[in-house]
Amino acid sequence: MAIKLEKEIIDLVTGDNAVKVLATTDKDGVPHVVFKGSINIDSDGNLVYLELLESSRTNSNLVNSIWFKKKVAVSVRSEDGRSVQIKGTPVRCLITGPVFEYYYKLISQRIEDADLAAVWVIEPEEVRDETYKVRKAEEEKNHPLLLHLDRLAK
Repeated sequence: MAIKLEKEIIDLVTGDNAVKVLATTDKDGVPHVVFKGSINIDSDGNLVYLELLESSRTNSNLVNSIWFKKKVAVSVRSEDGRSVQIKGTPVRCLITGPVFEYYYKLISQRIEDADLAAVWVIEPEEVRDETYKVRKAEEEKNHPLLLHLDRLAK
C-alpha cells in the first residue's frame, strides 16, 4: 500500500548532491543495481525515474516489475551521510503526454544529447533509515545479546 513520504525524505531525495541507487530484479529474480541521478519525486509524492535508454536492463526489469507487481528499491545517501531506502512498486510508465514532455524538456536541459525513453512512476510503500548510527541503535535495542565480546572488555 502506498505511503506519503515525509518532507525530510523528499528533501533528501531531491537534494542536489544526493547519490541515488535503483535496485530492480529481472524475471528470474536476479538483482540489478545502478546509480541513477534521474530519480526525483513528483507532486503526488511518488518516485519518478527517468529512463534514458530504451533497451537498458533497468528498463526491461521495470517492465517486468509493473507487469507482475514486483517491488523495486531506491537508496539515497546525502552528503552528510544520511541514508534511506525506499521500497515501492512501479505503477505507470509514461512514453508520451504532458508529463513525459515536461520531463523530456527538463532532462534535455541537463544532458544535451539525452533521449528520454520513459518516465517511470513508482509508488513508495516503505521507507527505512539506513544511516549507520540509526541502524546500530535499532540493532542494539532489538538484539542486545548480539555484541562482540571484545566490546565488553572496554
